Amino acid sequence: MNYKAIGYELREDVAILTLNRPEVMNALSAQMRAEITHAVRRAGEEARVLVLTGAGNAFCSGQDLGDSGRLSDLDLERVLRDEYLPMVRAIQNSEIPTIAAVNGAAAGAGANLALVTDVVMASDAAFFVQAFSRIGLIPDAGGTYTLPRQVGHARAMGAMLFADRITAEQAYDWGMIYEVIPEAEFAAHWWARARHLASGPTETYKHIKEAMRHTWQNTLEDQFLLEARLQGKCGKTRDFKEGVLAFTQKRPAQFEGR
Repeated sequence: MNYKAIGYELREDVAILTLNRPEVMNALSAQMRAEITHAVRRAGEEARVLVLTGAGNAFCSGQDLGDSGRLSDLDLERVLRDEYLPMVRAIQNSEIPTIAAVNGAAAGAGANLALVTDVVMASDAAFFVQAFSRIGLIPDAGGTYTLPRQVGHARAMGAMLFADRITAEQAYDWGMIYEVIPEAEFAAHWWARARHLASGPTETYKHIKEAMRHTWQNTLEDQFLLEARLQGKCGKTRDFKEGVLAFTQKRPAQFEGR
């Protein structure tokens, strides 16, 4: 696919997917959604970690309401089912770690696009807002699923009803995101974090993601047995053998992702 609405770069086993419509704060058009879905799947085949970030001063302002002409012609049910769901599934089901490097505003579906990744880190200039109720819509793109699980019912409900701006620091305090980094250091920081994962035990990361996908519906016993099965797979990897050897030799491990 020839990408026009996003940038895609593979660098040192890190796939960098940049939402690239800065003139509209990287609003999600139909073309961008299709390209994100394709690029996420591509990254799973050729990279060891995926980073999503935004061009310019915003991460993503959400759905591009001008993308389909008249608003009355916009079939939101179809768009969510046929375009957003495959995109969100591609990110959630990716076997490699996914990072949202939120460099600025993350609003509406843009906020929820970030929250579906494995790790969200934000510049201290970034903010999040569930802006949907301002235009008479409910949160979508998986927001009613992810946000309550991250911040709890009360905070999620308040954020959705009032559509308040949530600063990066507040999002960190609530448990929405993993890190807040000063804006001047942000690009260097997320790159270092991505490189750390890209040089780590990739098969282990895949199994961590699988275990975490099941934790909300499993009983303790079911989750314990899943851990046992996945740990058995990890124990057969080359990286486990290298990790133990490096530990005994008191040196950094040289993981190969296998």
